[in-house]
Amino acid sequence: MQRIRVLVVDDHRIFAESLAAALAAEQDVDVAAAGSAPAALRNLDRAATDGRRFDVLLADADLTAPLLAVPPQSSAPLRESVPRACPRDGIALVSGLRTSHPYLRTVVLADRDDPRRAAAALQAGASGWVAKDCSLSRLLAVIRGVLRDETHLPPALLTGVLRELTAARKHRSESERLVESLTPREHEVLRCMVAGLGRKAVAERLFLSPHTVRTHMQNVLGKLGVHSTLAAVALARRAGVGPVELEAATAASVPVP
Repeated sequence: MQRIRVLVVDDHRIFAESLAAALAAEQDVDVAAAGSAPAALRNLDRAATDGRRFDVLLADADLTAPLLAVPPQSSAPLRESVPRACPRDGIALVSGLRTSHPYLRTVVLADRDDPRRAAAALQAGASGWVAKDCSLSRLLAVIRGVLRDETHLPPALLTGVLRELTAARKHRSESERLVESLTPREHEVLRCMVAGLGRKAVAERLFLSPHTVRTHMQNVLGKLGVHSTLAAVALARRAGVGPVELEAATAASVPVP
């Protein structure tokens, strides 16, 4: 019998452990529980290293990122205190796992049906969205279904999710059209804006004067039809525009002997 390895992650430990215990009663299911996103990532990494990787992750949609801080007198580097950037919720966790653990099937567990967040979960790479108050038999059917590459949504959510996905596709198309109106130089400036670089940093990277960069930024805002850098960055991200490589930006500004 081929066994299914499941990891439950929920910051309400009683819920996570109770659900794990219920699933473990199935003859073909091995299950573990994690109480936070960092704990889930450690479990996934350790299992992959040991050659016993998980097949399915059940993630709480409202998973909260823990407050992590380095004590003022601590001499430990920040990266030792915070092993990996903490996803802000279960959907963000799912999105990150799409790259780090592409074999993993993910299902989001939610307290309430929300078409917008369910659509966001699917866009992030989730294979299913399930209410926490569903029956155990329903949840097991979803777990087995996603392993067959099925996508599972509550029937009542289907229309709303399709509407959200259609709207997102339309917004992306409009954003792409606006970005395509930019000149190559304006596109470079926009990528610097997405990276969070200010006018002076953009000028240094592109070997332009701050005044010229200011003009390019004004042109970018005008062509995109927005009134702030923040709005321009949001539109750029919808269009799939990524940031410039900051390491390259730093290196480009260092004089060569």
